[in-house]
Amino acid sequence: MRIDHARACRNGIDRARRYATCGQDDRNYAQPFEREHIHKRKWFSFCFNGQLANYSLLKERLLADGDHHLVLDTDTEILMHEIGRVLSQSTERVEWIDVLRQIAGDFDGAYSLALLTAEGEMLVARDPLGIKPMCYVHEGPLFAAASESVALLNLGFETNQIKSLAPGHAIVVNPETGVRIEQFAESKGSSHCFFEWIYFANVASTLDDRSVYLTRTRLGEELARSEQADGRIPLDDPDTIIVPVPDTSKAAADAMAYQLSIPCREGLIRNRYAGRTFIEGGRARKAKAATKYTPLRDVLEGKRVILVEDSIVRSTTMNVLLDRIREVGGAKEIHVRVACPPIVAPCFYGIDMSTVDQLIAPKYFGTDGVLTPEAQQRLADDLGADSLRYLPVEAIARAIDLPEERLCQACVTGKYPTECGQHLYQIALDNRGSDEDSGRTYEQLAAVMNSQ
Repeated sequence: MRIDHARACRNGIDRARRYATCGQDDRNYAQPFEREHIHKRKWFSFCFNGQLANYSLLKERLLADGDHHLVLDTDTEILMHEIGRVLSQSTERVEWIDVLRQIAGDFDGAYSLALLTAEGEMLVARDPLGIKPMCYVHEGPLFAAASESVALLNLGFETNQIKSLAPGHAIVVNPETGVRIEQFAESKGSSHCFFEWIYFANVASTLDDRSVYLTRTRLGEELARSEQADGRIPLDDPDTIIVPVPDTSKAAADAMAYQLSIPCREGLIRNRYAGRTFIEGGRARKAKAATKYTPLRDVLEGKRVILVEDSIVRSTTMNVLLDRIREVGGAKEIHVRVACPPIVAPCFYGIDMSTVDQLIAPKYFGTDGVLTPEAQQRLADDLGADSLRYLPVEAIARAIDLPEERLCQACVTGKYPTECGQHLYQIALDNRGSDEDSGRTYEQLAAVMNSQ
């Protein structure tokens, strides 16, 4: 039986075509990856969401004996070869859950994966810290898995049928023996990526029993309380309106407006054909940002606009957007409110921001992200806003309704849940202001680890 790529995607992670977080932005890096083999039990196709922080160490180990060759510079290929290595070294038939147990101890980072074999078996797994989400449905003969619940809801499953896979656990689907869940790695707690709730996840999703929509509304309420305490904007002026940056900021903006009894207006119309700008290259990012939103002059002209944004990573979009709101929209004032703390540290677990110099916030708040009125106003002035305010770090746990120790907040605190993640951050700090790129950050990890 030849593995069907489309079938692997349909039955696996809904984010199979992952944008490149390491390696090149090239279609050859698109998932799923397939390993062909003369033996069916060693032939598989898989896709995964996340990133291995220590993929450079695994790469070095694979190439050390001179017998292996890598085609691409990506952790996806490393993961494929790690699985293949265990299969090749096994003289007897090995269970897929045991393959996962053997390789998991060497992995540092985030991985929610779906794997389909040529014999019709399937494996769905989530890393021991549960950094990236994974949910599933098992109803009679039907099984489905996705990184977000909304994908399963749209297939027709009911909310109460959808369950989150526990960290360090895997689901084995066998055509003959059915479905079973097993633990493959010890889990010492969770470190769910908070950015999933803030930005990445669909607003209709529920991640680990926490609603994305309700989380974002609570962030909006946090913004409202902060605005009331600040007291510098006339909230009872009919010319004051709240405008969300579509689409991920809408829930927060609506909640903030409701709390403050201020109109919330859709003053920006999103170009549906423009993707996420912060994952684009430099020149392409700026060009796309200029066409990403169309300001509505009939809504914005002469207004004092409280512009609600979910986060600011590199500031390219915000810089261009503020100019367009003034020039095209005719707004008289723009006050930016960010439903997230400053992004002051890179991510090494699957979000494409892996150097400190790529980020705007450290230039104003340092790498510790200390919020002062003066620093926030300097950033506002440089972006072209009348004022700018972020939420503090502690607001995130309150909004998600999870303890801080159960969340990965590394990009806003600089405290990483894995050893290699913390080492990579130190390397990134050391490389700050140099010409070293993100690939070099990963390459330097091996030297740091070998010196210990």
